[in-house]
Amino acid sequence: MEKKTLSPRNVINIEGSIYYDERNRSFGIIRLKSDLVNEFPQLKEKRSKFSYKMEYYRKIEELEKTLQELKKKKCETLPVLMWMFKEKDINS
Repeated sequence: MEKKTLSPRNVINIEGSIYYDERNRSFGIIRLKSDLVNEFPQLKEKRSKFSYKMEYYRKIEELEKTLQELKKKKCETLPVLMWMFKEKDINS
């Protein structure tokens, strides 16, 4: 199956939440905010399938190496950076 990289129209700076899925007993749901979906209009195609690739680098040098490779390949689309945070509990 061929994959086509999606590209946003504007700069994206959005914060969201990761939800716990009771049925699967896992943190497996990442809900995309409407602002993000609006930047990737293809995501509104209900009959289309989408996938994602997530990479985590343990050292900044590893990330820099990947960015240099993207530069050499003259990639037209860039990856989305995502940070994960643990929220402070209200009772803490």
